[in-house]
Amino acid sequence: MINDYEATTPIVPPGEGSKTVDNDEVISTLNGLIETCKDGQMGFKEASEGVERSDLKSFFSECSIERSQFAGELQSLVRTLGGEPEDSGSVAGSLHRGWINIKSAVTGKDEGSILNECERGEDSAKAEFKKALDGFLPDYMREVVQRQYDSVVVAHDKTKALRDAFNNQSTSATSSR
Repeated sequence: MINDYEATTPIVPPGEGSKTVDNDEVISTLNGLIETCKDGQMGFKEASEGVERSDLKSFFSECSIERSQFAGELQSLVRTLGGEPEDSGSVAGSLHRGWINIKSAVTGKDEGSILNECERGEDSAKAEFKKALDGFLPDYMREVVQRQYDSVVVAHDKTKALRDAFNNQSTSATSSR
């Protein structure tokens, strides 16, 4: 458990000697991941509502719930550092991460477009988590972020496989006419 003194003391990376990393930098990194998770949560929720197939509905719902849980874990970590955690995704972030385009795909109920947008959103989520892991995080936080990153990669790969299967199915149906 971290006491108040530890929560406000700058973090010194191992082997860095006199270099310190301000808690604000770590809090900012974690808050960026919270926004990424919230954007994914909302995007997957919309995707779930926009598809007919029960397997896709279930998968997207599970991803949405998982991202909500990830955000909660990250919010707790921010609090341990004495910071104020983000509680929503960002408009600029969702545009950047590709999730905003899910709305138009959902409106058209086009499963191929929805899968494309989810995969694109996951590309951005992977990049954000990778960027966080490339920076400095205390070991106990790095473990959480690494576990979440690994899960994001699995969801990305499954989304991509579903998209590719859908595209192959569509191509086969078109070429057999």
